[in-house]
Amino acid sequence: MSNRDLLQRSLDAVWHPCTQMKQHASEALPLVPIACGKGVWLYDFDGRRYLDGISSWWVNLFGHCHPRINAALREQLDELEHVILAGCTHRPVVELSERLSALAGGMLGHCFYASDGASATEIALKMSFHSWQNRGFQDKQEFLCLAGSYHGETIGALAVTDVALFKDAYAPLIRPAGIVPTPDARLAEAGETPVDVARRAAAALENHLERHHPRIAALIVEPLIQCASGMAMYDPEYLRLARGLCDRYQVHLICDEIAVGCGRTGTFFAHQQAAIQPDFLCLSKGISGGYLPLSIVMTSDAVYADFYDERTSRGFLHSHSYTGNALACRAALATLDLFADEQVIDANRSLAEHLGQCLAALAGHPQVRHLRQRGMIAAFDVYTDDPEFSQRFYRQALVNEILLRPIGNTVYFMPPYVISRDQCAFLVDRARAALEAALGR
Repeated sequence: MSNRDLLQRSLDAVWHPCTQMKQHASEALPLVPIACGKGVWLYDFDGRRYLDGISSWWVNLFGHCHPRINAALREQLDELEHVILAGCTHRPVVELSERLSALAGGMLGHCFYASDGASATEIALKMSFHSWQNRGFQDKQEFLCLAGSYHGETIGALAVTDVALFKDAYAPLIRPAGIVPTPDARLAEAGETPVDVARRAAAALENHLERHHPRIAALIVEPLIQCASGMAMYDPEYLRLARGLCDRYQVHLICDEIAVGCGRTGTFFAHQQAAIQPDFLCLSKGISGGYLPLSIVMTSDAVYADFYDERTSRGFLHSHSYTGNALACRAALATLDLFADEQVIDANRSLAEHLGQCLAALAGHPQVRHLRQRGMIAAFDVYTDDPEFSQRFYRQALVNEILLRPIGNTVYFMPPYVISRDQCAFLVDRARAALEAALGR
C-alpha cells in the first residue's frame, strides 16, 4: 500500500476527530499515513519517519509496540478477552484495582471502570451528585470548574469544560457549571510569584463557595496543568487550599488526572505534589500504555458507603458494555510493571531535566513567551498574530520528521518515556527549525 492510496481511502471513509475535514482534503492540514511504530518513532508507507513528540495524544507512555506490553496482551488473549462485569469479575480487573489503590496510599480503594476520559468525567460527576442525594443533600446539584478547563466532550463533560472551541457549538444542550478563576501562573501581575497567583485564585474560590456551597456538589480540577487550554501550569498551593475549602464547605474535590497522571508531572499522581487526597480521581489515556481504551474513577470508602444499601435505587446506576475489559486491564498491569521494574519516576526526573536543558536555548527567542515545564511536559507560547500559525507549525514539524500539534499558539512537548537524550535534542532542534519556518524567518 502507498501513502497516496491510504490517504484517499481515509478521506472517503473516515470522519477524523476534532477536525474540519475540508482542511484534510487540502494541504492545510495533511493526514499522516502511519504504517507502523517502534519506540518513539512512527513510520509511513514510504518509509518516512516521525518522532512522536506528543505520545499520540498523550497516551503512549512507553512508545509504540513495547515488547513487554505486547507479550502481556498475547498471554491474556489465550486466557480471557472480555466478560460482563455486572455480576462477574476477573483477575486483571481485581489486580489493577488493588495496585492503583496502593499507589494512592490506600485512600482511594474503590475503582469504577469505563473506556475513555470523558466517560470518567461523567462518572465522577454523577457519582458525586448521587452521593450527596443519598446523604440527604438534595440541593447539591451543581458543579464548579476552573476557567480554561477541559474535561471531555460528551454533554456532561462539556458542562465542566471552558474551552469555547469545544463548548460553544453545543451550548443549547449543556447545563453549564460555575466557573472560578484559574491559577495559571502566566497570569502573574507585576511582582507576583506562581504561589501568589495560586492564592489569589483560591481566594476567589473561597468567595464563590461561601455564597453558593449549599448547591455545589463538586469542584473538578486538572491538577497542576490545564492541558487543552494551552498547558496552563500552576503551583501546588492551589490544590492544597482548594482541598481545605472543599472540606470546609462540604464540596467534593474531583482530580481529573486523565492527561497529567501516570508520571507525567514528576510523581505518579499529580495531586501527590500537593500532599492532598481527592474524593474522586479520574484516570485514562496513559494508564493502558496507549494500547486499549480504558478509564477509571477511583474513590474513597466514605463515598462508596453512601451507595451501599439494600435498595437498588441507592446504588450507582451507570454502566458500559466494555467496563473492566480484561485485555485493557492487562495492558494497564503491564504498564504498571514497567513503572515498578524500571524505576520510571526517578528516571523521568533525570530525563525531564535534560529536556529542560535542551529547551533552555529557546527562552531567548524573540517570539517565545512563558517557556515552562513540569516533569515530562514542557511548553512555550509563540508571540504572533498569524491565525494560521498552528497549522503552519504542524506542517513544518512533519517536514522535519517530528509529530507536534500546537494548541493555538502554544507549542508543547509530551514525549514517550522511552525517549533517549539524543532524541530529546533531535526533537527540540527540529522543533526550533519548524518554528523558524512557520514564522517565515
